[in-house]
Amino acid sequence: MTTFTIENILKILPHRYPFLLVDRVEVLESGKKGVGYKAVTINEPYFQGHFPDLPIMPGVLIAEAMAQVGAVILLSEEKYKGKTPYFAGINKLRFKRKVVPGEVLRMEIEIIKVRGSIGIGKGSSYVEDKMAAEGEFLFAIE
Repeated sequence: MTTFTIENILKILPHRYPFLLVDRVEVLESGKKGVGYKAVTINEPYFQGHFPDLPIMPGVLIAEAMAQVGAVILLSEEKYKGKTPYFAGINKLRFKRKVVPGEVLRMEIEIIKVRGSIGIGKGSSYVEDKMAAEGEFLFAIE
């Protein structure tokens, strides 16, 4: 297992604040699977508008966080170093519970197929033991 902290993640992903949505990634199998974490705090800029009196992490940002974890896992494999994965689609994404400030989002991601420059990943996110979201992600690698 390899652990990527924020310092390492910044060397791998092109994302920066306020759009970097992952704090740590544990790669269990290089290029294949791992677990990422995001501590959700009230200081996140999106909480100013989503929603001021009932702060909830937007579902699209949960999906983006899951994709960023998948990108770190994929780019941990030597043959993909220096490449950039892009969203190509989302399938069967379902949200199961709200994610609010003070919670830690744990994202379990697996890269299930890569053919040429196109791939598919699947993942689930949790707060403690309760599922927050699950789905499949299509990506292109350049």
